[in-house]
Amino acid sequence: MEKVWSLRLIRFSAIFGFIGTYLGSHMAGQMDYALRPIHAHILLVGWLSVFAWGIFYHAYTIKYKKLVTVHGILAMVGAVGLTGGMWLYNLNPFNWNDTFVMVLFIVGGTLLLLAFLMFAVITFLTEKE
Repeated sequence: MEKVWSLRLIRFSAIFGFIGTYLGSHMAGQMDYALRPIHAHILLVGWLSVFAWGIFYHAYTIKYKKLVTVHGILAMVGAVGLTGGMWLYNLNPFNWNDTFVMVLFIVGGTLLLLAFLMFAVITFLTEKE
């Protein structure tokens, strides 16, 4: 199960890496750095953290396999939720209700926070080699 989630997380992080670098390139080309916080979170959360989790699952065997699945889902939904919510909160391109947008942002961030907490617990539940 870890190997399956390892590859999923690494592929997911590769997509976020592309989006983050594209956004940085676009900002530099436009000389408009208003999206810096979103760019940074896409790269740090969506690319770096998710990639590190994927490498961890490739290197270690976890005792409780279902935790890997729950963590992987939380990680992906949380990364999309936080960065997407941050983008909507800052730009609101669809003119959605501000409260709705803030709730999306908070829920995404909370799910990501739970993913980080769950990962911390999972690191203590590896099988001995």
